[in-house]
Amino acid sequence: MDTRTKGQGMIPNYQQFMRPFLEIAQAANGTEIKLRDVINLLAIKFELTDQEKSETLPSGKQSILDNRVGWARTYLTKAGLLEVTRRAHFIITERGTKALQDKDAIIDNKYLKQFDEFIAFKDQKNINTGSAIESEQDDDEITPDEALRVAYKKINDALAQDILERTRKVTPAFFEDLLIELLLQMGYGGTGEGAAHALGQSGDNGIDGVIDQDPLGVDQIYIQAKRYAQGNNIGSGDIRDFFGALNLKKAQKGIFITTSDFTPSATQTAKDLGMRIVLINGKELAKLMLRYNIGSRDEQVLHLKKIDEEFFEA
Repeated sequence: MDTRTKGQGMIPNYQQFMRPFLEIAQAANGTEIKLRDVINLLAIKFELTDQEKSETLPSGKQSILDNRVGWARTYLTKAGLLEVTRRAHFIITERGTKALQDKDAIIDNKYLKQFDEFIAFKDQKNINTGSAIESEQDDDEITPDEALRVAYKKINDALAQDILERTRKVTPAFFEDLLIELLLQMGYGGTGEGAAHALGQSGDNGIDGVIDQDPLGVDQIYIQAKRYAQGNNIGSGDIRDFFGALNLKKAQKGIFITTSDFTPSATQTAKDLGMRIVLINGKELAKLMLRYNIGSRDEQVLHLKKIDEEFFEA
């Protein structure tokens, strides 16, 4: 059986860790095992590289390996195949030993559903997380943490597309004000009045605007902005023109923003010119607007909790 998952590097999914987890517990011959030791042994068993072992969830707070093995542990415990002895320590139960006796049995969520305790756990989790996320988690064989992030990404991707389409339809003056607000929220310009005073004064030798990089205005960034429809991409000639305008201003840095995209030749031209020009296409612009709440706002904040193990230590 292939123990590799698609789209997640070479790290097995959490269900594929279940049987090996039980086998390690069984090999302990009735003594408790430590979760960290199990994780290390599973990494060896599946021949994971250092890079795979250190790969983290998007939050950066936990490795994917730890997360998946942790959820395998949780599900096996809820089904009564493992028993918690103390913090992060476990033993295999009689039910777990019996499960391993069937060498052909695939121990996964489907297998665990024969146990009432596991069904009760899953039913309660469906109520708490929502059936849509749970269904996707079962289909993709990802952990609930990953399922939540998949749903979050889908919502944000749809929102980013919507905010980009709306941005393409605003007036030139509104677009200029939008960019000023975005750049100020990103920390450019400080708090002084006129920090982005030149933004919007188009036709100045290829420069659409300038914004202070610091509160004192010691360093400035010049800006070119194009509110273009999808498919009307920026070419290499536009990049060279902007570079020439920067030279005339004796400017060190420039930002080229478009609501469309850049052609491959435009991207290569910007690189060949020494990376003095930062390119922001429509997709990246929409992401920045979402990140800094420009044209959007927080509707609901979800806090993910975890057990405070030290609180329950004897």
